[in-house]
Amino acid sequence: MTEGTRRHSVATEAYLIKDERERAEAEARNGLRQFDAARDMIIDAIDKGAKWKLRPSLLLALHREALQGISAYAGNFRPADVAIQGSEHKPLGAHRVPELIEELCDYVNDNWDKTPVHLASYVMWRLNWIHPFSDGNGRTSRMVSYVVLCVKLQLPLPGIKTIPDQIVDNRKPYFDALEAADRAAEHGAYDLSKMEELIEGMLATQLASVMETATGKHFLSHE
Repeated sequence: MTEGTRRHSVATEAYLIKDERERAEAEARNGLRQFDAARDMIIDAIDKGAKWKLRPSLLLALHREALQGISAYAGNFRPADVAIQGSEHKPLGAHRVPELIEELCDYVNDNWDKTPVHLASYVMWRLNWIHPFSDGNGRTSRMVSYVVLCVKLQLPLPGIKTIPDQIVDNRKPYFDALEAADRAAEHGAYDLSKMEELIEGMLATQLASVMETATGKHFLSHE
């Protein structure tokens, strides 16, 4: 995958907005709403404490926020098979999606004793690997990963340079980490080392932005 290549999938017939400029504006508005919804979910989960579990309904709700008014499939799993442009990974058939999503949630819930970075990395990669939606897989995986990270930390993370925003600003390391994990999975192994390294660095950058805002000083970060 070259630096200019983007991993992307979409069922174009599902678009409710045909004009690309108008669709981009709607995506930007929805992105803000999706982040607000994620923050509410984080606060609610922290209030619930040990009673909270990651459920498929959370994934579907965040996808709905991202694609509402843009796609006919907002908040729904893809109805057909899909290919990822810019990637060698071929997602499994649509009939496997509900089962795979349940397995993803089970992994997080059953391994809650693992580190926040590991769980966030797993969600980031595995949701992309399943590719459960016709469009919006990346947006949803990044936000669900962020929710899991914050809930595990029991903290709505401060900072203006959030991890999802950093990925959007520079996608190549993110794509590289996804591809590395995909290659390991082809051989029946989990190797999230690149994704964990990426999230660790971006977390440092996000927290450094708090210090910069508070002090007016520049701190070394992942960037």
